[in-house]
Amino acid sequence: MVKILKVVFFAVLLSSTVARALASEPLVIMHAKQYVAGVAVADYFGSEKLDGVRARWNGKRLISRNGNVFAAPAWFVSDFPRQTLDGELWLGRGKYQQTVSVISRQQPHEGWRELKFMVFDLPDSPQRFFDRYAQMEIMGKQSQSPYLDVITQQRIVSHNQLMTLLENVVGRGGEGLMLHHKDSLYRPGRSAHLLKVKKFNDAEAVVVDYKEGKGKYSGMVGSLKLRMANGQEFYVGSGLTDGLRAEPPSLGSIITYRHQGFTDKGLPRFAVYLRQRLVE
Repeated sequence: MVKILKVVFFAVLLSSTVARALASEPLVIMHAKQYVAGVAVADYFGSEKLDGVRARWNGKRLISRNGNVFAAPAWFVSDFPRQTLDGELWLGRGKYQQTVSVISRQQPHEGWRELKFMVFDLPDSPQRFFDRYAQMEIMGKQSQSPYLDVITQQRIVSHNQLMTLLENVVGRGGEGLMLHHKDSLYRPGRSAHLLKVKKFNDAEAVVVDYKEGKGKYSGMVGSLKLRMANGQEFYVGSGLTDGLRAEPPSLGSIITYRHQGFTDKGLPRFAVYLRQRLVE
C-alpha cells in the first residue's frame, strides 16, 4: 500500500498559493511560442528564461496570471514604480518550488526578503521592444528597491551564438532562453515575436494514479501515472525526490514534465518530472 497519508499537505499548500481577497479576471498577457531553427535570430534580444512565478505589478499590487493578488509585504513593493510591469517572482535557479512556498502564504512574511521581482516587459507601453528595453534599463538603474531588477537582454547574431548561450545557461542550472523580437509591440496572446528556447521539450499532464515503489522505495510512490490532454496515459518516475515519493502530488493535480520527443505510439520519450503547477 503506497503511503500517501501526507499528500493532503502539499495539495493544501498549493491550493492556497495566492491571497484571493481582491481576486479579479485573469490577466491578458503575451505568451511565447517554441523556437525552431531558421528563425531570423538577428532580429531578437535573448535573455535567460527564469524558473520563477510570473506576476504583474499594476502600479499598486502584484497580481498572478489568474488575476489574484499576491500577499507581498508592503516593504517588498514600497519602492516599485507606479507603472505596469511584467516579470517573474524569482528565488534562484532550480528553486521554483521554494518560490511557490514563499508566495503560498496568504499573509505577508519575512520569506519574501529572499525573492526578487525580475522585470522583462512593460505591457502598457506602445513602444517596440527595442525601446521598451531601453526604458526598463533606465528604470533598473534608477530603482531604489533591493527587490526589483530587470532581466538582462542581449542581441543575438546567429543560431550558433544562440546555442552557445543556451548551453552556458543550462550548464549553470538555468532552464533555457527567451527571445523578444526587437520590433515587437506588446500584444496579448501567443506570439511568434516571443519565443522560448530549451534543450528539451516540456509539457503538462494530470496525475491520475500512483505506482508503488520497490526496493528502497518500498512503501512509497515509484512513479506517477499521468494523463495527457489527448487522453493517453504514461508513467513518470525519473525526477521524483524521496520527499515527493513520500508525499506525491495529489490526484487531479497538474504537473510539468520534460521529454525528448515522442515514441511511435505518441508517448513522451525519456520523460522526467519537473514540478507541480502552481494553483492560483
